[in-house]
Amino acid sequence: MNIDHKTVDGFGDEWERFPQSNLDPSEQKNLFNCYFSIFPWDKLSNDSEGFDLGCGSGRWAALVSPRVGRLHCVDPSDAIEVAKKNLLKHSNCEFHRATVDAIPLEDSSMDFGYSLGVLHHVPNTEMGILSCVKKLKPGAPFLLYLYYDFENRPLWFCFIWRVSDIFRRIVSHLPHDLRYFASQIIALFVYYPIARLSKFIETLGGNVSNFPLSSYRHLSFYTMRTDALDRFGTRLEQRFSRTSIKSMMEKSGLEHITFSNHEPYWCAIGYRELSVIGVD
Repeated sequence: MNIDHKTVDGFGDEWERFPQSNLDPSEQKNLFNCYFSIFPWDKLSNDSEGFDLGCGSGRWAALVSPRVGRLHCVDPSDAIEVAKKNLLKHSNCEFHRATVDAIPLEDSSMDFGYSLGVLHHVPNTEMGILSCVKKLKPGAPFLLYLYYDFENRPLWFCFIWRVSDIFRRIVSHLPHDLRYFASQIIALFVYYPIARLSKFIETLGGNVSNFPLSSYRHLSFYTMRTDALDRFGTRLEQRFSRTSIKSMMEKSGLEHITFSNHEPYWCAIGYRELSVIGVD
């Protein structure tokens, strides 16, 4: 199975602690727009049917479901119960507790799909993409977000990340409560001050595009706390270059691939080929 069970357990714990019900709606919408800026809404009808692979708490599904006919929320962790509560008023959502290699939908049946921040946490990312693409109708769009490998960052930025990754490997192997505690300390004493410093520098006219954690400068402490647990509490994490992401998408049967040129990196959209898909 294309799953790391301890990583899945960690995400279940994360979304139970941070169900996103306390997230400001305007911040949620702004984050949503960052991820979905390249999504072809104009190609979908009001009765379109699609899936959210790795739905977590359902924070994206809450904004997608009003635009479509039916949305299948798929997640292998306890987070699926959080999503059910958060999406209680969204009658067009269906919930499936399943892994990426066992999505309980018919092949070639979906009008769209997306998976944001999920498939870099499975053992075989390319096979995970393929499993999703198989569910799409020919020509249907698939939105993907995978962690990037800092190819567009200076060497000193990459060095800082490598140091932080040592701490991730340590923290992610702690018991859930200790993992949570450590991540919140990091959020308070690393994420918050650095993010707010970058915001201050920006107000002075400085360029903070390569400033560590600058993407959090306008975000709430709640989001920082959530992402600190997400970042440091996850055992299995893979990172990819833009070129390798495009290659995996093409091998999985996607074409006309386009990347977003703003953070978060990398978001990409592709469309299922009209021919039969496969992998080498």
